[in-house]
Amino acid sequence: MLGSEGNWKAKKENLELAEKVLKSVEASGDLYREGLGMIASENIVSPLVQKVVASDLHGRYAEGLPYKRYYQGCDDFDTIEEIGINLAQEVFNTPFANIQSTSGTVSNIAALKALAKPGDSITAVSTADGGHISHARMGAVGLRDLNLSTYPWNEERMEPDIDAAAELIREIKPKIALFGQSVFLFPTPLEELANAAHEVGSTVMYDGAHVLGLIAGGCFQDPLREGADVMTGSSHKTFPGPQGGFILSSSEDPTFQRKLNSAVFPGTCSSYHLHHVTGKVIALAEFREYGASLSENTVANARAFGSALASEGFDVLAESRGYTESHQVLTRHGELDSGAGAKAARKLEDAGIITNMNMLPGDTKAMTPSGLRLGVQELTRVGMGVDEMTDVARFYARVLLENEDPKKVKNDVSAFKSNYQIIRYCFNEDERNGYPL
Repeated sequence: MLGSEGNWKAKKENLELAEKVLKSVEASGDLYREGLGMIASENIVSPLVQKVVASDLHGRYAEGLPYKRYYQGCDDFDTIEEIGINLAQEVFNTPFANIQSTSGTVSNIAALKALAKPGDSITAVSTADGGHISHARMGAVGLRDLNLSTYPWNEERMEPDIDAAAELIREIKPKIALFGQSVFLFPTPLEELANAAHEVGSTVMYDGAHVLGLIAGGCFQDPLREGADVMTGSSHKTFPGPQGGFILSSSEDPTFQRKLNSAVFPGTCSSYHLHHVTGKVIALAEFREYGASLSENTVANARAFGSALASEGFDVLAESRGYTESHQVLTRHGELDSGAGAKAARKLEDAGIITNMNMLPGDTKAMTPSGLRLGVQELTRVGMGVDEMTDVARFYARVLLENEDPKKVKNDVSAFKSNYQIIRYCFNEDERNGYPL
């Protein structure tokens, strides 16, 4: 047992550690408040979402479904989740929605559990071509012990080769034909490939994690009307909610719906983070109001940003298709597997621009790729438009092409960002249509 001196020293050390954590939290907030957050898998949430995420619900449980719980004390949360399910069905135009999943990857694990057994076959986009790690043996596909075959890839169009992929599906006859990517510039040619999958009895699954907001906003594609039986996704990328996931389905079959619900609870979640579910519900309501314009502006900004980067002299992928139809832009900065993408990301961070290195077609090493994957959804959320994308591209050129001192550029980035400190496309208490960051 510690003596009084030991207790004092331990308390002092714990207080110092807590203060260090709080200072780091504040510093992280300052980094993004003063800089340009351009990681394609991130977004910011409204103050109302922040409020409910920080509520008492953070430590509560509600195992089961609304009005069918294993615990008492869930009446109020039943109301919340029921509202959220109804909103998700409306926003995504679907007869089935599960809003409990704690992430996009957990949504994928649950869907794979519901749709296939260990040893079954699955087809998906390879990670080298932009597929998500959960679609690979290293991720959820391996966790469920599924036999993976990957689609032939059309690098110029940045999508599966339609004819060759359809032939692969007909040959493999997978239990699940999985589509969607982590590097996701253009809609998947889903109707043609879903037809091939359904011909051989496959279930079509679409991972819309990155583009879920664009889908709901009517600005990308409509997977559940184009042949997908199940669509999974994240609630915190182009859909501007808290960390979490969705599972959606076009099926009205009660048995099929029960399998999906059971795959989430008890299949992959016990407590499913009630505070985050509640944040999703607020975000769904905000998206119903503002989502179409948010999505339209996000895609317009991404296309403008790709064009502006190309005009500065960057190697921007998919020029023949207008660079992008999503929130993402891809740039190559050196030879394959050279680490040029990692080096570029570090230099940009020194200038207050937060990005991530990324493998591009032809790269084989995840830690030393040649490219960057850039997202404009966070900049759009604070009110930037197509004109500002030219300014942002100029910052990139100053750092990466003109080798200007990143610290000097960082000062200019901070001054530029000071004009964009209001969170848009959310409920507000005044007439500004937004809240301060």
